[in-house]
Amino acid sequence: MSADVKLFESLDALHSPREAPALRVGLVVPQSGPLGLTGPSALDGALLAAHEVNAGGGVRGVPLELVLVDGGAEPAAVAGEVALLLAAGAVDAVAGCHSSDVHRAVETVTAGRTAYVFTPPHEGGTRLAGVVCTGATPDHQLHATIEQLTTSHQIRRWALVGNDYIWPRAVHRAAGAAIARTPARVVLARHLPFGATERALEPLLDAVRAARADALLLSLIGRDLVRFNRALRRSGLDRRLVRLSGALEENSLLAYGGDDTGTLYASMPSFANLTEERRLRLAEQHRAVFGPYAPVLDAYAVGLYDGLHLLAALAARGELVPDGLAGAALRLLHGEDAATRRAWARAPLGPARERVHLARAEGLGFTVLS
Repeated sequence: MSADVKLFESLDALHSPREAPALRVGLVVPQSGPLGLTGPSALDGALLAAHEVNAGGGVRGVPLELVLVDGGAEPAAVAGEVALLLAAGAVDAVAGCHSSDVHRAVETVTAGRTAYVFTPPHEGGTRLAGVVCTGATPDHQLHATIEQLTTSHQIRRWALVGNDYIWPRAVHRAAGAAIARTPARVVLARHLPFGATERALEPLLDAVRAARADALLLSLIGRDLVRFNRALRRSGLDRRLVRLSGALEENSLLAYGGDDTGTLYASMPSFANLTEERRLRLAEQHRAVFGPYAPVLDAYAVGLYDGLHLLAALAARGELVPDGLAGAALRLLHGEDAATRRAWARAPLGPARERVHLARAEGLGFTVLS
């Protein structure tokens, strides 16, 4: 089966007139940069959602089409490309799964102009008009998890290591508050620029040793998370440190080469081997459309899949406008009336439910613990 959806490159959408009416969504997904390794999975999640919408008759009788923007470029460049698409009338809404520094730049050009759904884990806080964030906040990802791991592993000294931008800084604040409620304490906190080399990580590993840390909270993302875990493996620290990440998913674990220490954990909204009925049905639908060798649907892909269906449901109700978008999204996600059910008619799995799962890396996959 082939996907029933049109995917346009940004330049094609800018310079080619629409052949027929459609709901066009600017899809901001990393094809390069720190999160580039998650891009194929996220794109598959979006394509699957658009296929389901179109197979069900589209949105108010018109198809859902996607316009791809590389969300892995510098924030100003990504925002500039989105602004050009909006000014040309080439997209009607925006959805994205990318880093929060890119998100904060993009929301400045979408605010008050169009709907923008941002789907990965995020830093929380207020948003501009027309922006809806559907992912988990650091409090949601970390508070119960840190308490659980601190107790089960008898952790007394946490080190915090993340990239140097808005989301990891929010993660460190939330983690510090969570750790303060346990017998443990924070003994080291560092933020690294994107792209730090493995050699540049050696002084940090020395500092972790000197601090006598028992555990590491990692808010590095994508290739930087992979690179840091490789450095830990070479140093032998991976076998004596409990590690927890709010960004580790299947693609990063595969790129790292898997893990058999039994002490590498991820706290994420979804995992590929989650046995909940909704996740199993999603995997079946993905295989039916894209075959058994398609990219894994990691947490980022599932979030974007649900975000596209949310945009389609908002459009079906005529609520795809910036003013009041956040309230309209909440009503759709939690409503039980007949009109709400009709809005989700093109979404086989219905609205997503907010969940965060703790999983342990075992080889090339995860075992979900809670």
